[in-house]
Amino acid sequence: MNRGAIALVLAGLFSGQALAKEDAGVEVKVYVLTPQGDPVTTAVVRHPLETDRHRVNAQDGSWKATSLYMPDGTELRFTSGMDLQLEVSAPGFETAVITYQVRKRRNTVQVTLQAIEMADENIEEPIITFKQDKPRETTEGE
Repeated sequence: MNRGAIALVLAGLFSGQALAKEDAGVEVKVYVLTPQGDPVTTAVVRHPLETDRHRVNAQDGSWKATSLYMPDGTELRFTSGMDLQLEVSAPGFETAVITYQVRKRRNTVQVTLQAIEMADENIEEPIITFKQDKPRETTEGE
């Protein structure tokens, strides 16, 4: 093979990688933390228009993506300069809605979830009777 053919093949390989990298979207990474700085390993992240919930990493409470798929089948690619809105929620914590402007690189967002304050008082549950719950009449001999 001559040098011209090798150069042409290499140029094709590298330009294809550059195009694929450009089409992939910009990576955004979200860390979900408690006020003490501990990861919330049960959290989920989603776009307000999306139906799917994305679980965070169970070790460090992080989630990362370059795009999301909307219910109508379209792909929402993260591009530099776009405003990305996300809902972050977890059991026992208040849901946080954030808006983040995506940059070209180093898109790391820390979201702190506040714990839900629950009162410790006992709540009496009401007794609801139904038609079939009428007490039986007792007779002598039973």
